[in-house]
Amino acid sequence: MSDQYGIKEAIQSLELSNIELGSSTGSQWLKSGGGNISSHSPADGQLIGQVQESDEACYQQVVETAQKAFAEWRQVPAPKRGEVVRQLGDALRQKKEALGKLVSYEMGKSYQEGLGEVQEMIDICDFAVGLSRQLYGLTMHSERPGHRMYEQYHPLGVVGIISAFNFPVAVWAWNTALAWVCGDVTVWKPSEKTPLTAIACQKITAKVFAANQVPEGVSNLIVGDAEIGQLMSQDTRIPLISATGSTRMGKAVGESVGKRLGRALLELGGNNAIIFTKNADLDMSLIGAVFGAVGTCGQRCTSTRRLIVHEEIFDNVAARLKKAYAQLRIGNPLDEKNHVGPLIDQLAVDMYQQAITKAKEEGAKTIVDGEVLKGVGYESGCYVKPAIFEVKNEFEIVQHETFAPILYLIRYKDLDEAIALQNDVPQGLSSAIMTSDMRESEQFLSHAGSDCGIANVNIGTSGAEIGGAFGGEKETGGGRESGSDAWKVYMRRQTNTINYTTKLPLAQGIKFEI
Repeated sequence: MSDQYGIKEAIQSLELSNIELGSSTGSQWLKSGGGNISSHSPADGQLIGQVQESDEACYQQVVETAQKAFAEWRQVPAPKRGEVVRQLGDALRQKKEALGKLVSYEMGKSYQEGLGEVQEMIDICDFAVGLSRQLYGLTMHSERPGHRMYEQYHPLGVVGIISAFNFPVAVWAWNTALAWVCGDVTVWKPSEKTPLTAIACQKITAKVFAANQVPEGVSNLIVGDAEIGQLMSQDTRIPLISATGSTRMGKAVGESVGKRLGRALLELGGNNAIIFTKNADLDMSLIGAVFGAVGTCGQRCTSTRRLIVHEEIFDNVAARLKKAYAQLRIGNPLDEKNHVGPLIDQLAVDMYQQAITKAKEEGAKTIVDGEVLKGVGYESGCYVKPAIFEVKNEFEIVQHETFAPILYLIRYKDLDEAIALQNDVPQGLSSAIMTSDMRESEQFLSHAGSDCGIANVNIGTSGAEIGGAFGGEKETGGGRESGSDAWKVYMRRQTNTINYTTKLPLAQGIKFEI
């Protein structure tokens, strides 16, 4: 492994070894009968390390330990739970550079994006600390004299987290920080494509928890393939499954959880569009579009897939995009001079190539053609050239999410048509409009506007602050994570009525005497 960018030092700082165990109940690591998962960097193809895959016996032990820990953890006052999460945020600050570098190296996003992902973890810890003193319920007026009504929230229990490779640590933190202050315990199944970042997070957490005498089993990790995810989805001991990934995966999880009447928080695919009106500030708008399309090599669920451009400015926008793409530097994500890193693996490269072929077969006009890059610096085989095509929104390939830097340009005549095009896909995660006209922006945000869970004005589709609830509609799954009142999904609501009189009047005036 080359140490040109300080990877060895980062791995040493995170206390990772060549071979790691993949099951943990806090600081206790469990041996398994499973095989080893090898983690190779898409940046240079080098082996980073191996992780012993969890088997069903490990899974059962983890869930049983989590259940026992929940009985104790839920009794800890919420502000004290928040204090533990505050200390975790501080620990992440100390490890930010090392963990951000590992995220970049194992996943392939730029180092700056890796640092940004760890910062999201820190931010959600800060948010959760404040939340720990605001787990509020409402009070209601009773129709019966001498009665008081109110509602309160109680922790659910064991929360299962299934996360994807593209945000290997932040999405876990979004869930765990909130779940822990709510009094829940967590079982995390990370993507098998990025297991080492998960193990690093578990080790950082375990130290903080041990220092605060948190019960073993509040934070749990289990590295495995889809079979582990199926066990979690079918397990009645896990009342909530939070799953991030493809729509196909989410439908399978939702079906399994639904059969047992459990809860599913689903964050699935996006097919995100930016509308460019003729009143857009193009200098600003193009920055948002280009970063949205090529950031993380197009592997964000909020990546910009479609650009819906007014016909009067279409040719100008296309020409400026072509010029901007010619200036993109593609290479090792740890080199801060580069704009675009690699795709995660060869399967992603194959899907990129298939999407381009399909688009051309359907009649796409090439603006910037794509290709797989070869030669010095591209030895991993995962580097591709970001591509742009002019298409019709109804093309089959445009209706699907391709996790790659492919941008589709679509013409429109008026804003009603543009909004209809924006909404005319199965997914509904993120959307944006670029305009200096207040009427256009308000129409986009109205009931008849964007049907997505996120609708932005004069910023792109990618990136989200933790203060707002994150999630989307339709085949994106309907889940909400992170800010606002997303915490409520991790708790059960209870309505309470108290009679402080010596009489027992019944509701709705019903009379019953004995």
